[in-house]
Amino acid sequence: MDKVDIIIVGAGVIGLAVAEAVSRTYPDKDIILLEKHEKFGQETSSRNSEVIHAGMYYPTGSLKARLCVEGNKLLYDFCNENKVPHQRIGKIIITRNADEEAAVKDIYEQGTKNNVPGLRYLTQAEVNEMEPHVLATGALYSETTGIIDTHTLMAKLESLAKENGVMFAYKHEVKKAEKSADGYAVYFTNSSGEDDALETTYIFNCAGLYSDFIPEQLGIAVDQEGYRIYPVKGEYFSVCGGKSKLTSHLIYPPPLKDLKGLGTHTTKSLDGMAKLGPSAFYVDRKDDYDVEPDHLEEFYQAAHSFLPFIEREDLQPDMAGIRAKNQAPGAPWADFIICNELAKGLPGLINLVGIESPGVTACLSIAKYAVSLMK
Repeated sequence: MDKVDIIIVGAGVIGLAVAEAVSRTYPDKDIILLEKHEKFGQETSSRNSEVIHAGMYYPTGSLKARLCVEGNKLLYDFCNENKVPHQRIGKIIITRNADEEAAVKDIYEQGTKNNVPGLRYLTQAEVNEMEPHVLATGALYSETTGIIDTHTLMAKLESLAKENGVMFAYKHEVKKAEKSADGYAVYFTNSSGEDDALETTYIFNCAGLYSDFIPEQLGIAVDQEGYRIYPVKGEYFSVCGGKSKLTSHLIYPPPLKDLKGLGTHTTKSLDGMAKLGPSAFYVDRKDDYDVEPDHLEEFYQAAHSFLPFIEREDLQPDMAGIRAKNQAPGAPWADFIICNELAKGLPGLINLVGIESPGVTACLSIAKYAVSLMK
């Protein structure tokens, strides 16, 4: 069996960031990335809101909080250095009643604990000045929230990794992983549909929606350890015509209490168009990206409460994404899992499980942290 030093499984934004980071850190290693699709970013990474988050929602000390705050700065620096299109347009978390004012106060305090820069309260008059078409009694403003062209980001990470010698094996689907005498044997079908295998010292499991597969193959009790992936679907509806131009920031209500999602909000693309979403609901399938037109009423009701200019006929089904959540329905909040499984008798297996939002924002800090675990 042929051997390489490092196998990365998955070419979403996380796998690509890991490929760039590990090849830059260890230029003498033989590295191959295995991806079942014919090109990068075909699942969660290409079906998200493309928001650069600031990090104010997550529990202090959690990986999501720490890596989001660090990743926010790293990502802006990377975009500026590598000419990745982005805009630091800012986010307004609105309030409409006393309960929401209390919720936004909690978000501000959480953000302060998480060392999130650029947070400040807005009065109703300030909201009206910044967003005259938005209905709100006040707001919290996040100046470091922005938007990014995720496809260009991924293409640049792939290019840099290739320059560093990473071999990209697209249309190579991992079927099995086993412990071997010197590391791991990884079995896959190649681009010709033939069975093949490689031995490796390190595995970076960046398989996203399928990131519970490799740990389970190698004997980790994924349900007991919290590694099971529970797919959560989010749908988007676009705002048609000139009404897309009536907002200039990201507009959010306070998030859902269970942090399953951040609530139906308005996002902006780099061309100035607006869409509503995402919703958040658990699903069984990991490959159903249809948007249900009957959900339009739910989006309309959610948006009309703070965007009174929105009418039903302004909304059209846009896209859907599925996030790799490791939080079971009704279960407590769950953090990222980024771990070298040495304690489980699997040294060199570096699992990245449950990497959902803020995964795009934190991709560079996640990769930096994951590569540090090789030591």
